[in-house]
Amino acid sequence: MSGYVDIGAVAEIAEDTPVVVEIDDVPVVVVKTGGEVFAINDTCSHAEVSLSEGEVYNGTLECWLHGSCFDLRTGKPTNPPATRAVPTYRVKIEDGKVLVNVAEPSEYGES
Repeated sequence: MSGYVDIGAVAEIAEDTPVVVEIDDVPVVVVKTGGEVFAINDTCSHAEVSLSEGEVYNGTLECWLHGSCFDLRTGKPTNPPATRAVPTYRVKIEDGKVLVNVAEPSEYGES
């Protein structure tokens, strides 16, 4: 796997609207909220459905199927039925571009 990958301009990502991209065969949801950009794995740890179809609020991404919310910073579920975290990925903004690194997922998603 590579390091940081350019997924596009930060200005093109709508606030609180999940955007799904694939990086090195990894499905990733990118979310801009509260002036920050986050990247989290697109697969719910409970039902293995796409998180990108869910809603963003209060720093979380809600799974559309059963309602578990995942903290965008840590990937940890904030409510049931999910009990396991999903991986989060490093994000940096350079020259107006969003760069995501899936090579080293967060330790939270490893559980």
